[in-house]
Amino acid sequence: MKKTLVSLLCLLVLFSCSKDENNDFKEVNQQDPSNPLTIEEINAKIEAQLNAGKTFDWSNESNHMLWSAVYHGNKILTIGYGEIGESFSEIRTSKLETTKDGILQTIEASENYERSKETVLEHDIINVMDVKIENYKTIEKLRKTKGIRYLEPNGYNHFGEKTVQKSSSGCDKMGVGINAAHYTTIAPNNAQVSWHFAEHNIPQAWNHSTGSGITIGLIDTGVSQSQTLLNSSGINDGYSNGRFVQKYGTFIDSNWWWSNNYDGPHDKCGHGTAMASTMAAPRNDNGMPVGVAYNANLVAYRATEDVLLNDYHERKGVSQALTQLGNRSDVKIISMSIGYLWSIGNIKDAVKYAHSKGKLIFAAGGTSTSFTNGYGVIFPATMGETVAVTGVNDGSNYERCDVCHSGSKIDFTIIMEGENNTSKHPPVLNFYNGQRRYSGGSSVATATTAGIAALVWAKHPSWSRTQVLNKLKQSAEFYPNRNSSFGYGNIDALQAVQ
Repeated sequence: MKKTLVSLLCLLVLFSCSKDENNDFKEVNQQDPSNPLTIEEINAKIEAQLNAGKTFDWSNESNHMLWSAVYHGNKILTIGYGEIGESFSEIRTSKLETTKDGILQTIEASENYERSKETVLEHDIINVMDVKIENYKTIEKLRKTKGIRYLEPNGYNHFGEKTVQKSSSGCDKMGVGINAAHYTTIAPNNAQVSWHFAEHNIPQAWNHSTGSGITIGLIDTGVSQSQTLLNSSGINDGYSNGRFVQKYGTFIDSNWWWSNNYDGPHDKCGHGTAMASTMAAPRNDNGMPVGVAYNANLVAYRATEDVLLNDYHERKGVSQALTQLGNRSDVKIISMSIGYLWSIGNIKDAVKYAHSKGKLIFAAGGTSTSFTNGYGVIFPATMGETVAVTGVNDGSNYERCDVCHSGSKIDFTIIMEGENNTSKHPPVLNFYNGQRRYSGGSSVATATTAGIAALVWAKHPSWSRTQVLNKLKQSAEFYPNRNSSFGYGNIDALQAVQ
């Protein structure tokens, strides 16, 4: 399935979303329009708000705007139901079931259909359902219905298809030669340590912790089946031992929104493979790049097609991955180097669920080309339940990397490039076995931080998420203060594990 919005080198973003929820629907009283807005008209309204520095939120849009986006978005309306803040429920109360049933009855009466797999899809755990909507009057009625937290056109993926074509979607499977100046070698057999590890004292931290016993969850494009060192046959290689890798798929590659034909666990993009390499590649005897937590376990989800969450099945896939990882007691950390321009309700609900289970969730602050660098932190890094990370260069003054975003929501930074671009991005394992490539931006910065967190948690396995996060803060450059654009700043991994 091809994206309609081509974007991002590592993680597209065009805007900083608010951490506050706004559940007041605007302009609900409106005459039934005869025709939906065109895609161009919808996009122009969205772009005008983003360019003005405003937070885009579907709850603030008119009935006509919302219905038009649903109409052009495969007729899919995503409904978050329940009371404000009632994002999930492992056991749904009779009151909640009554609320949901009342909403569905309103839809069935207005749309003149009976619910089926092709008209209604309910989500597990999070209080969300996706429904087929064709009539404007249905939107109008739902905007007046009690017990609805949000209405979103999750099938609408046309924004930016003609206005943003200046970067890729973060996918890269091309192996390249790596300059020997961009890594050092260690045992066994010249295993390669990225130049940026030394900037954070990661090799010194390995004298105290290697991540053993900690399981990291990765939600991304999956891990390549062609990269032996990130599969069961090679994850225990060299000095890495006694650990496991598991791969799952929650992404559905289909034009049918109600399809359950999952696309499998294997990466087809290359982005997820690079993130897995950064976090957990083995300290191998093949002369290849090493991961930060080279003895940590890895649970990788192919939840997206690429890093831009503009597709219905990607949004659903990410929310499913979050709830499944949330239900695993062995998973301590979740890393997400993916995102979007504005808040997505079903992902927000799933983040809150995983957070309620004690998971430490890292999210990329945003990576894009220079023409979007005036924008701030992206979703879901904007959420209070996530830890937002971005990349900076290695100069004496804090400056974000050329493609990285910054802002008040950022919590930590990782050095991703040399000052004045004098160093390449960090080297990582490539999609194909025996190959390497460069990868950077806030994506790799996030994966690096997740790996450091695994080192800390392995050193203190009985600690809570709060204790691990506090230790990261205390080991960062600006602590106990926060920088307005870079949070607590660069982390010293050695200090964090001592």
